[in-house]
Amino acid sequence: MSENDAVEGLRQVRESIRRAASDYGRDPAAITLVAVSKTFPAEAIEPVLADGQRVFGENYVQEAKAKWPALRERYPDVELHMIGPLQSNKAKEAVELFDVIHTLDRPSLAEALAKEIAKQGRKPRLLVQVNTGEEPQKGGVIPAEVDAFLEACRGRYGLEIDGLMCIPPAEDAPSPHFALLNTIAKRHGLKLLSMGMSADFDAAIQLGATHVRVGSAIFGARPKAKL
Repeated sequence: MSENDAVEGLRQVRESIRRAASDYGRDPAAITLVAVSKTFPAEAIEPVLADGQRVFGENYVQEAKAKWPALRERYPDVELHMIGPLQSNKAKEAVELFDVIHTLDRPSLAEALAKEIAKQGRKPRLLVQVNTGEEPQKGGVIPAEVDAFLEACRGRYGLEIDGLMCIPPAEDAPSPHFALLNTIAKRHGLKLLSMGMSADFDAAIQLGATHVRVGSAIFGARPKAKL
């Protein structure tokens, strides 16, 4: 995909978000586009940065560490989101690099993040990933255990939780999963809902998404990660 294609893709996605927000009576400014730049090199990201996009999502700590510090020197107002599975032994680097972590899903990670936040004095916003489809191969807390996990995060580990994230099963209609996430969030007074990707962000916006994670609709087909 050319530079112009990526910028055109970005503008089309922005317009689709505005249109969906309008259709569902929501303020477009309340919906953050997270441009998923995982596996794309810095030169593919630069045109999108130049067009004003400032919020990006990455799946791998090492990949983000390799390409974003240099980009941030030129664009210091970038907000970087960790949207992939996070190993507890990467908590130190994750807290250093990311402004938002979407994939908190187990006590060992909560403990590791709490230690690093206290040590570094840097406090990324935290979202708990919910495995709404209860898929064994996928990360996330199953819905029946979310209440207890949130209580542990806040009480035992002293973490502030800002919201929830989910990735519906590929074979399911996404709307029931988005509705479930919204219901859990409201029960706990959580403001951020990270849900919806390139194929289904319209439905996510209808059901309350505050953050939509869009990659291929902006950057095109994804190259294999080089880790």
